[in-house]
Amino acid sequence: MAPPRLALAGTATGRSLRRVLSDVAIVGAGPAGAAAAITLARAGRQVTLVDKATFPRDKFCGDGLTAGALRLLEGLGLAPGLMASWREVTDVWIRSPRGRTVPFGLPRGGGLFAAVARRQDLDAALVDVARQAGVDVREGHPVTGAVQDADRVTLHVNAPDDGDGTRIEARHVIGADGMWSPLRKHLGVDRPGYRGEWHAFRQYVHHVSSRAATELWVMFEPDLLPGYFWSFPLGDGQANIGFGIVRGGAVTTHDMKQLWPELLARPHIRELLGPDAEPEGTHRAWPIPTDLGDVVLTDGRVLFAGDAIAAADPMTGEGIGQALATGQWAAEAVLACSPGRPLEAARRYERTVRRDLARDQRFAASLGRGLAHPAVAEFAIGAGGLTAWTRRNFGRWLFEDYPRAAALTPDRWRRGLFTSTGAYR
Repeated sequence: MAPPRLALAGTATGRSLRRVLSDVAIVGAGPAGAAAAITLARAGRQVTLVDKATFPRDKFCGDGLTAGALRLLEGLGLAPGLMASWREVTDVWIRSPRGRTVPFGLPRGGGLFAAVARRQDLDAALVDVARQAGVDVREGHPVTGAVQDADRVTLHVNAPDDGDGTRIEARHVIGADGMWSPLRKHLGVDRPGYRGEWHAFRQYVHHVSSRAATELWVMFEPDLLPGYFWSFPLGDGQANIGFGIVRGGAVTTHDMKQLWPELLARPHIRELLGPDAEPEGTHRAWPIPTDLGDVVLTDGRVLFAGDAIAAADPMTGEGIGQALATGQWAAEAVLACSPGRPLEAARRYERTVRRDLARDQRFAASLGRGLAHPAVAEFAIGAGGLTAWTRRNFGRWLFEDYPRAAALTPDRWRRGLFTSTGAYR
């Protein structure tokens, strides 16, 4: 595969402006952008991937990986051994609002259905896979402008060693640069004032109990509903702990910092973490966008993916699997369109997102509203824990082994939908 073509253009100051000609430019090197870049590069396209950050870099996240995310990561060629913090999960423990604890065992012997890895490790590993696929990765390169013409999209990119900067010209652009996408702003299709539907609060801790270091816990605290407290294992005496709330609920975003010490002092949480648990670094808070139904997915030759289309799950706030999927769908839409019909990519992509994700998001949002009521949450956890069969299948559904609304969308039914194997067999 040939690398992107380079040229030099003069500027008003007399210094050089780098010019890069590429088939596809991708803004944002997180899971959505990396998945798109790898997919396109392996199909023989010239791909330029830019990100304002340099990797490894932290990303505020719960670090959990669902079955859906794991299958996509395996397909992209990401090896678990590349991440020191990678931990497999076989059992999920859920605590109901009234204190009932139910274990949900995931299938054994059929591959991996859940895992945890620090986003600092995961994202850096994905960027390395993109480089190995032939992607021109440019870290520390923020996009400072974007212009769309009839035959191309031009991105203006800054970097400390670029003189007057870089101008990237591409037939298509994929915007995977987050909830407050700068690319959206440059193109005039952003959502001023948007703050997301969820807000989350995270802290890494070490010297935790053996249970917290090896088991994944979700606790539905009555005052957080439909939000929850989590403890995700990272091994070696470490865990990612935190809680998420729905914006507009009884607990406000301004309350979260003050609530944190009180949450950690609750007896059942203190018992799980153990007497020697200590914070690692400082806590972090961040918004989570889940309003996929009210966002512009495309703009001409530009396709948006991941948090840039508010693709996270409205019930759990999970977004890595959705980011990987939408990034891959965007790449596949670009690959499928004919050279003479570039806008066909946008239409293909929008159809796929509406068909394969939007319905699940609406279903998850309705379930999330039900979980705001303690009695409903109590009933759902109790019903899921009735038998070994219900526990296993509830766990698979919770960890997105198959689409959220699969049972209600017959057009997606296929043999093995509810019994397929996991990833990394």
